[in-house]
Amino acid sequence: MSTEKYYHTNNQGHLTIGGVDALELTKKFGSPLVAYDVGQIRRQYQAFATGFEQAQSPYVISYASKAFATVAMYQVIKQLGGHIDVVSGGELYTALRAGFPTAKISFHGNNKTREELIMAVKNHVGVIILDNFYEIELLEEILTETQSHMQVMLRVTPGVTAHTHEYDQTGQEDSKFGFDVQSGQAEQAFIRVQASTWMTLIGLHAHIGSQILEVDGYQLEVQKLLALVHEWSQKFGYQPQVLNLGGGFGIHYTAADKELPAQTFITQIVQTMRASAQEYHLDQPAIWIEPGRALVGGAGYSLYTVGSRKDVPGLTSCVAVDGGMGDNIRPALYQADYEAVLASAPAAQPRETVRLVGRYCESGDVLIKQVSLPATKPGDVIAVLATGAYGYSMASNYNRVPRPAVVFAENGRAQEVVTRETYEDLISHDQSYQLK
Repeated sequence: MSTEKYYHTNNQGHLTIGGVDALELTKKFGSPLVAYDVGQIRRQYQAFATGFEQAQSPYVISYASKAFATVAMYQVIKQLGGHIDVVSGGELYTALRAGFPTAKISFHGNNKTREELIMAVKNHVGVIILDNFYEIELLEEILTETQSHMQVMLRVTPGVTAHTHEYDQTGQEDSKFGFDVQSGQAEQAFIRVQASTWMTLIGLHAHIGSQILEVDGYQLEVQKLLALVHEWSQKFGYQPQVLNLGGGFGIHYTAADKELPAQTFITQIVQTMRASAQEYHLDQPAIWIEPGRALVGGAGYSLYTVGSRKDVPGLTSCVAVDGGMGDNIRPALYQADYEAVLASAPAAQPRETVRLVGRYCESGDVLIKQVSLPATKPGDVIAVLATGAYGYSMASNYNRVPRPAVVFAENGRAQEVVTRETYEDLISHDQSYQLK
């Protein structure tokens, strides 16, 4: 299957990102380089929004910032009028530095620290997603001490398993996240939060997994959540303002991924929500979603420079680039698959099938096990497609290799939004040691 619909070229036949020649990007900003087409992020956000608006459903799009969290990224979401969810004090701090409105921040996590919760309360985040009984008690203590009120949601595990990698499944009963519905833990948490003077329970949250390419899992999630709401409505008279369905919307990485348009997901989710609410004689809550990968994944490109090559008769040749598992751990961690093109001629006919490998001292440092490319030589630029989610955000300094720069490109212009690390950066926290 051709990859041509997933990239753009200029009149020279070169790959372009946000209207900027990829070769010019590497020439100006160096390699390896992570580049984002910001216009694509905006279009994908709008596709989700249009789905809700056409269905006439109240909604919030909350960017799952763990996919890629930087000051510039938060500023783009702010421009779009969206919300964000954060999962650490570091992400919250970054959002604050970006000037993101705290009322539009949700705070997730299965083991938030006391310090992080205090930070969230003092900065008046919009909602804290409660994940466990320990956290309920901890937040109650902090709110009592500070005489503060906080909107909260309960994260529940509804017993829905998504069709995805086992590490990405989060809605099943044995997940580390959330309050289990089947065992009654969710109801116990509900009773505890409702008894609080300082917490207002605005709704329920669930997340069923990641890289989900079918809508049926979300439909089942909606049905199970509304069945739970109906039960609590009958027992306690409770009606949530919000049902947060999480994220996990899948994208195209390879020909094996049959990506659904954002509007298709939303249309069918809203239809299921509306039908289930009518069945139980409930008011339809606002629907919140948390796309991360779906907003930034396809908009990101990893640009590498070809270096060495290893040819062994009868075996797949290895073409090495100047990045690898240090800037994209997903192939090694999840066996994630990607497609790649030659930046100078992405539409050129392939001449060989090679293994694209990185420069790190690990046999598992393989970016793509088999990729068909034109003939390459040292100095050529290879673009790995759809690396915008969980690439840079999971990057490391393994082998003491500096992390790459990040650029945003839009309307034919590019700006560096994360500078390339230096060797001095690598040792900036090191301290000398002297034996006594």
